[in-house]
Amino acid sequence: MPVNSKQKGKAFERTVANMFKEYGYDAHRTAQFRGDTGQAADVEGVPYIHIEAKNQERMYLYKWMAQAIRDSSKQGAGNVPVVVHKQNRKEVLVSMRFSDFVEMYKAWAKEKDKNGAGD
Repeated sequence: MPVNSKQKGKAFERTVANMFKEYGYDAHRTAQFRGDTGQAADVEGVPYIHIEAKNQERMYLYKWMAQAIRDSSKQGAGNVPVVVHKQNRKEVLVSMRFSDFVEMYKAWAKEKDKNGAGD
């Protein structure tokens, strides 16, 4: 991997951490805190989510998701594997398994209904 690709990846991991910080999470790049961790998420500090951050022109979503699934399962149960990704000059997107999305949506909708969604 060329050096600029590594720098681009590190910069994007910091960007993703900062995006979560804007929403009140104590997020940080894992490598900044513990060095090269191998199977740890790219960004930590968002409970119950295993984050792989990818900033590449070519999308390898299934490969990246397989990595997130594999690595999150080694960290114990309860972490939803997600891939936060983007291409140059495009917005940041999140990919996840449909089953995980439905579970998160059901919990969100239940909370919304409990608090009066239409109010």
